Amino acid sequence: MSGLTIAQKIIKAHLVEGEMIKGSPIGLRIDQTLTQDATGTMAYLEFEAMGIPRVKTELSVAYIDHNTLQNGFMNADDHLYIRTCAKKYGLYFSRPGNGICHQVHLERFGVPGKTLIGSDSHTPTGGGLGMLAFGAGGLDVAVAMGGGAYHITMPEMVRVNLTGKLNDWVSAKDVILEVLRRLSVKGGVGRIIEYGGEGVKTLSVPERGTITNMGAELGASTSVFPSDENTRLFLAAQGRAEQFVELSADEDAEYDLVIDIDLSTLVPAAACPHSPDNVKSIEEIGAIKVDQVCIGSCTNSSFVDLMKVAHILKGKTVNEGVSLSIAPGSKQVYNMLAACGALSWMIDAGARILESACGPCIGMGQSPQSAGVSLRTFNRNFLGRSGTKDAQVYLVSPETAAISALTGVLTDPRTLGAMPEFPMPSVFAVNDNMIAKPASVEDAAEVEVVRGPNIKPFPESRPLEESISCECILKVGDNITTDHIMPAGAKILPYRSNIPYLSNFCFEVCDEEFPARAKEKNGGIIIGGENYGQGSSREHAALVPLYLGVKAVIAKSFARIHAANLVNAGILPLTFANPEDYDALSLGDKLVISDARACIKEGREIVLSANGKNIKLVSSLSGRDIDIILAGGLLEYTKAN
Repeated sequence: MSGLTIAQKIIKAHLVEGEMIKGSPIGLRIDQTLTQDATGTMAYLEFEAMGIPRVKTELSVAYIDHNTLQNGFMNADDHLYIRTCAKKYGLYFSRPGNGICHQVHLERFGVPGKTLIGSDSHTPTGGGLGMLAFGAGGLDVAVAMGGGAYHITMPEMVRVNLTGKLNDWVSAKDVILEVLRRLSVKGGVGRIIEYGGEGVKTLSVPERGTITNMGAELGASTSVFPSDENTRLFLAAQGRAEQFVELSADEDAEYDLVIDIDLSTLVPAAACPHSPDNVKSIEEIGAIKVDQVCIGSCTNSSFVDLMKVAHILKGKTVNEGVSLSIAPGSKQVYNMLAACGALSWMIDAGARILESACGPCIGMGQSPQSAGVSLRTFNRNFLGRSGTKDAQVYLVSPETAAISALTGVLTDPRTLGAMPEFPMPSVFAVNDNMIAKPASVEDAAEVEVVRGPNIKPFPESRPLEESISCECILKVGDNITTDHIMPAGAKILPYRSNIPYLSNFCFEVCDEEFPARAKEKNGGIIIGGENYGQGSSREHAALVPLYLGVKAVIAKSFARIHAANLVNAGILPLTFANPEDYDALSLGDKLVISDARACIKEGREIVLSANGKNIKLVSSLSGRDIDIILAGGLLEYTKAN
């Protein structure tokens, strides 16, 4: 019998349902959960609906990092609701200003070998510490907080074999951009990406976190690094040495795919508009004029990242045609930059220092000018995500961003010459005073959960109908993201706890008439292309269509998390047996799936009748998924079981 990969070892230790057979459904015991405020309100409403008095995980943390722009009462009300839920139900609460969930979790809570799910697609950042960390919908997180298993399909295993060492001014961001260039935004679907090889030893935990963070853009189930001496040093520097566990793949572990990358051959790169896999070298793109530079996000806001930025900016001035903003990833990073003087170098150069939050990455401020070129150290450059629909957003490393802010054009950071050493601190400045502890079991009963007027109930789901007969109310193309389905940004995010209001913006990027049409037609079916639902884990991209009466989504293929969220909402996800049949369907077509309930329940062939033609459809639902769809969604299924 062959050995096990890192991921297989963690899965084996946490397996509570199913068998470790590729493509088979499995259930995992979850050690830790996290939520953020854009998804957290709904997750805690769902948790409360289950009637469980206290979380049953080893650790659960509620972070406030997305909706920190206090424009009106809505965000503050959501924060109060989440804070009182955390106090009552046994969660730690990371207060506004303490930092971005993934950065803080890496610093203060992540433990090698543990399982983590979070209601944010970039939860796999924890893989940089040797965790098996998955992005998930809020309802899946609520179930895990209640002690339930997390269900996925047993993924394929991919090894990215790293050799050599990065050259000066080439960074971890360039590593993951190279993986994206090779595999594309759908190349990780159904797979866990595992990093190994001698090159791993040259990468610190924050650098590894950058790489696992953007594994989400591959569509991967998750990404993971070994837990080794570098991991031990990081945990020790955070005052958590006792939590170190060594973890590596067996020498005879088998992988479905092996990719070799010599780190010494990589060059500074950028993901060009409007997709993270549209990757070219800085040299290929050329010295295009830059209007805006944004440095930060959960991808690139660690202490060492920003020390490199500060070094580049020190004694210089940001180009007069460029707006530069910098957001430290956590209070810890912010404090350490201030203590060593690096924050002053940034301010002197003309940088606009933002709070430790997601900010521009989630469309909360710093939208570029019309048709502006914006260099961002973020993880997504989807059309319109920045808040400016015609903006040209490029994803780059902090080094490329900083030098380009000075020159005013896209610039290769290797022009800076020899790079000084930027060692990881042997001791981080630890101060957890912005993390509130939960009430004791005895005191929890006295805690009142406070709900503001913007917090509306979970939308009502419905069991799968005997037959589905309705119109095609929307047809979209390939790589539709959850930003297309349910946009983010300062205008919309404050209403994440108000599904009826959010419904007015559903699919507005693709078709501004969709919400009104869906309401007029009392719902219907959506037709999609390849990789439908890629991007964020936001379950609102399923809950809002549920509210609008969407009964099924038929696509060429689905992104993993969104397909799970559709099932959780009670919306039937189906694929074309023959992808060419996609071309036979149009907006307004009358669509009929006879005996839909019986076909799903009994595993029979599913046929869509449209335009006098019978089109064969495929259901990839597991036995549990079928039960959830028949029940009308995960909440109803969980209550019944």
